[in-house]
Amino acid sequence: MSLSLVQSRALLGLEAASVTVEVHLANGLPSFTLVGLAETEVKEARERVRSAIQNAGLEFPNNKKIVVNLAPADLPKDSGRFDLPIALGILAASGQIQPALLAGHEFAGELSLSGELRPVRGALAMALALHTRGIATRLVLPAESAQEAALVPGSEVYGARHLLDVVRRFMPEGAALLLQAEEEQQQPAADGWARIHAADAAAAPLYADLADVKGHAGAKRALEIAAAGGHSLLMVGEPGSGKSMLAQRFAGLLPPMSVDEALESAAVASLAGSFSTARWMNRPTSAPHHTSSAVALVGGGWSVFRYLRKLPAI
Repeated sequence: MSLSLVQSRALLGLEAASVTVEVHLANGLPSFTLVGLAETEVKEARERVRSAIQNAGLEFPNNKKIVVNLAPADLPKDSGRFDLPIALGILAASGQIQPALLAGHEFAGELSLSGELRPVRGALAMALALHTRGIATRLVLPAESAQEAALVPGSEVYGARHLLDVVRRFMPEGAALLLQAEEEQQQPAADGWARIHAADAAAAPLYADLADVKGHAGAKRALEIAAAGGHSLLMVGEPGSGKSMLAQRFAGLLPPMSVDEALESAAVASLAGSFSTARWMNRPTSAPHHTSSAVALVGGGWSVFRYLRKLPAI
């Protein structure tokens, strides 16, 4: 019997909660069971992981009873971010990589059937969770996701493009050298594993200029007062009266974003899968449809429940 533990993180609202991927191999009727309040896309990882390991030239323990537990069991898990940690847990439990080397790392990434790593949403939120808690842990992500996670100051982020790029770092030294030599003979491409550093600071953001607006003297004055005092602003008017035009220029009146503000804003965009490094340090402007309900604007369900639990009792 073999047991391995791999660390990862699940997204819960704006939080990235820690998840321990426990993999147990035992003798018995061959099976692959995944438990731990997993959504359908997480349970489908069984087939992705099996194919990725086999197509990468590694050994999948088909003759073993495999049980994967995503702890804590009461935390909802979704998306394909657990493909990579599940695959590493199986390889560690079967002795193909060294389990002790996995300590001090957290993994997330979706696997294709060929073993390629696909980006996942919420990578910046994961790095931000480590930063706010002061946890000195290496974060291993797909190369595209690692670019945004590296924006968090002081983070140690590694990007990989294939399952083998990750496996090579945690194999016994002799086996790792042999695997690297075989791959170099077949494909002399650059290694897909790399330490990712934050991109250079972009140029000052360009916002629509309020000076382009003709008329609306009262509305423009209200925008200036709201920007100077940090007030909220409600604009009411007929369609086409210029509300959206003025709102799009409001960000240009505000001071530059601090790093903490930029991280919080980028984390929200990362959770929605709409973050782009080209928009780093830019104040976002959203334009919801006028028929959107209050729940559609502020969210609902589990994330709101967790927020309300933190409020003091009346």
